[in-house]
Amino acid sequence: MRLAVIRQRYTPFGGAERFLEAALAALIEHGVDVTLYTRDWPGGGVEGIEPRIVNPFHIGALWRDAGFARAVCKAIAGGGIDLVQSHERLPCCDIFRAGDGVHATWLEERMRHLGPLRRLGVRINPHHRYRMTMERRMFEGTMLRAVICNSKMVKDDIRTRFDVPADRLHVIYNAVASDIYTPALRTHRPRMRARLRIPESATVFLLVGSGYERKGVAASIDALAQLSPPAHLIVVGKDRHLARYAAHARARGLSRRVTFAGPQADPRPYYGAADAFVLPTLYDPCPNAALEAMACAMPIVTSTRSGAAELAVEHQAGFVAAPGDIGALATHMRALHDRSLRARLGTNARNAVLPLTSAAMMAQLLALYRDLLDPEAVAHPHRPAGGRSEAIG
Repeated sequence: MRLAVIRQRYTPFGGAERFLEAALAALIEHGVDVTLYTRDWPGGGVEGIEPRIVNPFHIGALWRDAGFARAVCKAIAGGGIDLVQSHERLPCCDIFRAGDGVHATWLEERMRHLGPLRRLGVRINPHHRYRMTMERRMFEGTMLRAVICNSKMVKDDIRTRFDVPADRLHVIYNAVASDIYTPALRTHRPRMRARLRIPESATVFLLVGSGYERKGVAASIDALAQLSPPAHLIVVGKDRHLARYAAHARARGLSRRVTFAGPQADPRPYYGAADAFVLPTLYDPCPNAALEAMACAMPIVTSTRSGAAELAVEHQAGFVAAPGDIGALATHMRALHDRSLRARLGTNARNAVLPLTSAAMMAQLLALYRDLLDPEAVAHPHRPAGGRSEAIG
């Protein structure tokens, strides 16, 4: 089988790339011939991937996305490819992995928390309009045969907004390396707390994620302000406005109770130092960091617009609050001062993600590919005999 995978920007640290590396390594082991279409290939990573560079000239994000879409759809036409799996919103794919969820839904959630001027800026931004147009065109087009949703939340979002048959929507959770993210990381606790000057008696909440606005860092700081000392918050991840959030913590009198650790190549010691994980995100289809925290036997506090919320609720592994509900967030965090409650929810959390292995994810993907390649299945109405193509406006 020849599989084309489309990912415009392939970076070694992204959540989508971690999914790709785990999935593609297993596919190659099963004899699948994989070609990755991307703008840039950093090298390394999974052996056996054949990179195909598609890097048309561009200026600005809109031109970048539209130009890549045109070029990559042209590149795969007539290439003798059995299936095209895209991680970008394109009209020329058989399979779309909705790793970023639904762009229109994300914008709606974001707009609820913006002032009038910033809301206007979002509405008139042509890049957002392009993404929503391409999203609708892809979901309601005739090429698309399957959508990989990384949470039930994403599946429900797609069904609510677009006319996609339910049998084309497949929930396949991200795999979790539960042998790497384990309760044994707590051995880092004394050293990390001493280094960060956090009292041993403090209940430490960890937030891992880049893009602080989306991840709910300000809300986490505001909720921490309602908790008695020495409760502490550690934020791991990057944001270009980090100084603004540090100033926000100082204004709340929390400069000594909030640690901004920045991006970390290996965040595991920080998981070991923490007691609970907090992620009051505005919109997050399936945050890997939350799953990793659960594998470490940490209870999570997340938002109703996080794909991890369904696991927390279903398995009694934490608490859920609406985005921006500081009072509810603080109440849930305060409840986790109770060590016995943390232990019970943490055990449930690890048990919830133990089935999410690379092998399980791969079995689901291979079953999906086999179904799509079934010679008795209905032929794709827009796959030309000499190849595949679909114009992009």
